[in-house]
Amino acid sequence: MGSDESQGNLDLAERFQKLYARKLQPKNTLGGRNMTGFKAFLLRGNVVDMAVGIVVGAAFGTVVSAFVKDLLTPFIAALVKKPDFSAIVLTLNGSRFMVGSFINEVISFILIAGAVYFVVVMPMNRLLARLNPPTAPTTKPCPECLSEIPLAAKRCAFCASALAK
Repeated sequence: MGSDESQGNLDLAERFQKLYARKLQPKNTLGGRNMTGFKAFLLRGNVVDMAVGIVVGAAFGTVVSAFVKDLLTPFIAALVKKPDFSAIVLTLNGSRFMVGSFINEVISFILIAGAVYFVVVMPMNRLLARLNPPTAPTTKPCPECLSEIPLAAKRCAFCASALAK
């Protein structure tokens, strides 16, 4: 009988420890258990990085648009002597097709794409090429079956042909 009583006391002690440990855990003030996963999702690195990228991208878009509108377009207008094509309109059966406005937007897009390419993409590619030099190859093609095999291989793993040293 003493054994059953001591076993009951152990079970009671274990239940007390679990209950006490549960009370010591911090409670979610954001809405309970369902919000724990949501908080983990929001605080993951890639979500925060994406949010920062979107904000920086929007700010950069404004800078590029201002660069095109205030610097490149007037420069091209000075060269071509016609800064605005919006007066070009095609009228067909009483419908007005704003061809000039479309031409302005196409020119604006080309200028923005060129500015982004030459100001951001090309310098970034050069920088990445300097920071990450090409690595030495670790494989070579088999002369028989053209499968990729390690450089130190003496026999092809795919066709079993002996390789020249």
